[in-house]
Amino acid sequence: MMIFFIVGLIVHVVFFLSIFDIYFTSPLVHGMTPQHVPLAPPAKRLVLFVADGLRADSLFKPDDNGTGRAPYLRSVIEESGTWGVSHTRVPTESRPGHVALIAGFYEDVSAVAKGWKENPVEFDSVFNESRHTWCWGSPDILPMFAKGATGDHVYTYTYPPEREDFASTDASRLDTWVFDEVKDFLNVAKSNETLLNMLHEEQNMFFLHLLGIDTNGHAHRPMSKEYLENIGLVDSGVAEFVSVMDDFYGHDGKTAYIFTSDHGMTNWGSHGAGHPSETLTPLVAWGAGVQTAQREGSHKYDDNYLKEWGLETSMRVDVNQADIAPLMSSLIGVPFPVNSVGVLPLNYLNNSQHFKAESIYANAIQILEQFRVKMAQKKETTISFLFTPYQPLTDSKQMDFMRNARNLIQKGQSDEAVKRSLGQMFLCIGLLVALFLMVQSSPWTYYIYCLLPVPVWFSVMREFETLASLVRSVPSLPLSKCFGYFLLVTFGIELLVVSFFYRAMLTLGLVVLALWPMVSGLYTKAKVRSLSWMLSCLFLAVFPLLPVVGREPDVNYVTMDMMQVVLCAYILTSTHSSLQLKQGLPLFNQLVSWLTLVSSFLIPLLSSTRLFHRLLSILMSLVCVYLLLSTGYEALFPPVLSWLMFAWINIEQETMNTQGSSNRTELSSTDFAENIDITKIRQLRLDDIQRSYFFVFFIIIAFFGCGNIASINSFDPASVYCFLTVFNPFIMGGLLMWKVLIPFVIVMCTFESIQVSTQLSSRSLFLVVLVISDLMALHFFFLVKDHGSWLDIGTSISHYVIVMSMTIFLMLLSVMTHILTSKRILIGRKRKMHFR
Repeated sequence: MMIFFIVGLIVHVVFFLSIFDIYFTSPLVHGMTPQHVPLAPPAKRLVLFVADGLRADSLFKPDDNGTGRAPYLRSVIEESGTWGVSHTRVPTESRPGHVALIAGFYEDVSAVAKGWKENPVEFDSVFNESRHTWCWGSPDILPMFAKGATGDHVYTYTYPPEREDFASTDASRLDTWVFDEVKDFLNVAKSNETLLNMLHEEQNMFFLHLLGIDTNGHAHRPMSKEYLENIGLVDSGVAEFVSVMDDFYGHDGKTAYIFTSDHGMTNWGSHGAGHPSETLTPLVAWGAGVQTAQREGSHKYDDNYLKEWGLETSMRVDVNQADIAPLMSSLIGVPFPVNSVGVLPLNYLNNSQHFKAESIYANAIQILEQFRVKMAQKKETTISFLFTPYQPLTDSKQMDFMRNARNLIQKGQSDEAVKRSLGQMFLCIGLLVALFLMVQSSPWTYYIYCLLPVPVWFSVMREFETLASLVRSVPSLPLSKCFGYFLLVTFGIELLVVSFFYRAMLTLGLVVLALWPMVSGLYTKAKVRSLSWMLSCLFLAVFPLLPVVGREPDVNYVTMDMMQVVLCAYILTSTHSSLQLKQGLPLFNQLVSWLTLVSSFLIPLLSSTRLFHRLLSILMSLVCVYLLLSTGYEALFPPVLSWLMFAWINIEQETMNTQGSSNRTELSSTDFAENIDITKIRQLRLDDIQRSYFFVFFIIIAFFGCGNIASINSFDPASVYCFLTVFNPFIMGGLLMWKVLIPFVIVMCTFESIQVSTQLSSRSLFLVVLVISDLMALHFFFLVKDHGSWLDIGTSISHYVIVMSMTIFLMLLSVMTHILTSKRILIGRKRKMHFR
């Protein structure tokens, strides 16, 4: 069993990691020649304001009184600047948004190796190409650009991380700090000759990162008073800073200004996905070299937006977010970032046609240089007759080839399994694959991915007679029933695959499962248990349709669990009430929350190991933690899921009774801690495929049924406010991950109970589960996309990763659930009680 577990784990881990090596590789290339405009730039310096988390409509749309929330920026739009909407791309997070703005390229997926906090591959940026850049703002953003800069010309000034507190009484103080620090910096420069000379050089940049709006949006939502008032504070801060800059430089008219945002925010205070409220951000540019307010020409974009925003007379010029980087480069005369894919928006430039022509030409050459370097790299690592020039810039061709090669290997192994000299044939296949990879100069990891299926399939085909005998061992079953089981399993697997795209399919599946007692005839023999099963299925079916967000009981521990649930409900209510009153997170609530989290691993180990007693203790402990991590209706999900799990245990026991099994045991006497009698372990039956499929279906329900995955894909810190309010991505991410895992643990403990009560070998039952999961993984492998938008690519990859990781982590989680269910901590010398 241990060898099987280790080998299976290694194989699944390798192929799980393969998707990261194939798809999560950096698209960035190096070695390009920097391109710049050979003419004098219109500006000597540029100021970049980034209002983190600011939506386009929140800035442009007037308030209920018809007045603008940002009067200064509105006057710039109407009189002296050019404006539009900057279209961001998923993931709409701060790091990729700032990289797109300042470096000109979109998400580098290899950043997953750094936990999405920074880019692991060096890249060029406007800051790097500038002569000097001074930055003020968040410690989560600024160091990334200073670290990647060549030389020591990017200077950062950040506030302590502790200031990023979602429970702060006034998060706008983060923006006030930035404006105050910049003004103090310029005042100090007047008496510092060295600094003064540096500030008067050309090609300088100033970057003001304003995080207050984003923090208030997470804490109070974008429609709140705090969020909207923060916009007004930023607007007045920008107006004052522009006045200070003009005075400092003697009104020389050589300063360009750009105001924008890295991403927007949903109405419920999250971001990360592709909703228009997250991808539409404001862009306002004015100053040296920028086109003044344009009032002629037709509007290219939605007139309804212009009317709603009260800007019918102003021409709106939209851009892609990456286009802002070449715009900044052109304004101050620095080379375009060599990794940029942005296209210079000429409508923002107020200069001669000659300057515009030279600028767009340099921009085109800069993008072409990336293509040439990429093509040269691809040509060097591709067999000559397989290389076709002028292919797309991505690695899609090479990745498609890798997938097809691996699929052909697997298919060839299946077709030739019955031939003679099986070992020699697989050895030849392995040598051919290795030779092919060697000619291709493939990475060493590709050898693992392509050669690992060879011994795996060899082992499977070597046991072909055993597999055939297993099929022949059930001659008593009619062929029609076997074929029916095959159709049901196939339909069930496809239903699970489709549920990844449409959560409502889980509702359909639960409705079908609710009818199982009626179809199988169990309803006439066990009406109460059947009704409990049917009702729990129907109640749970509601959640996928909701929007995304001894024989005596152990009375002491049950009472303790119930009191803990009540206490956690009070903690949750009082915490949110305190935050709404801007009184911060109470220390008592925080201590209770952390103690509840820690005790949830210990309290079940103190209870009886009798089946229902231990399951009830586990349920209560997990529900408490889940309740503290909930923000809405999802708090009801674990209790309803647990109801269905208890009904499943009872209905499976009733099935064993109706079949007249001699190995059945009464649930009331089942003890997790007792070793299973090997003589009573029965062989695998077709009915066990049904049990395994139910388990996989409930695992998918646990993952998608209540939109748990959305809590990770779209960041919303409100779920962890009972534990902490100061921004800490690792602790917050860990808490959200545990929230996602809690329904899994409930299902896994139930599966452990069914395995014990049905006297079935855990290895046999788990093998069927692995086969079903691997069939789903194979299906998603062929659905992986390496073209289209990042949303499409990321979604297709995440589906494969979810199924593969589910196979792996179910192996590991089974060890944890075995400890939770069968182990017990004895306090002092108190002996374990056995009830007879």
